[in-house]
Amino acid sequence: MAFMRVVIQRVVSASVSATEGRYAAIGPGLLVLLGIASDDGDIDIEWMIRKIAALRIFNDSSGKMNFSLQETQGEVMVVSQFTLYADTGRGNRPGFSGSASFDHALPIYDRFVRKLEQKLEKPVMTGWYGADMQVTLVNDGPVTLIIDSPQSL
Repeated sequence: MAFMRVVIQRVVSASVSATEGRYAAIGPGLLVLLGIASDDGDIDIEWMIRKIAALRIFNDSSGKMNFSLQETQGEVMVVSQFTLYADTGRGNRPGFSGSASFDHALPIYDRFVRKLEQKLEKPVMTGWYGADMQVTLVNDGPVTLIIDSPQSL
């Protein structure tokens, strides 16, 4: 059994670009790198979105991480990242059999973004699923977290 995995980076700014002049950018907020496993579904999406929205990783006036994304009204960018499931246990070439197939993952990615927009009541910027992208970010803190949805969902 696998689980949905995200790498969250608190950022001052982030951008993503791809071929044909595609470009998206955000200001202060979160860059979310989203890995989808073959058995992920709506339960994983709901759990992860609640966690991302409520996670207290933004500083208060004392410099303590006391505020959530919802409280700060920060921006969000979600970028698909199948390589979060790299298996490097054997040999030197990573295997990605833990990642969901393109056909399974794309609708989950789309639902994840839509539900995150609903939860935050604002648009969420994205990369382009399956595209070769270049991601640029200025990490704030730096604060970087890896979160897996519980396997017991």
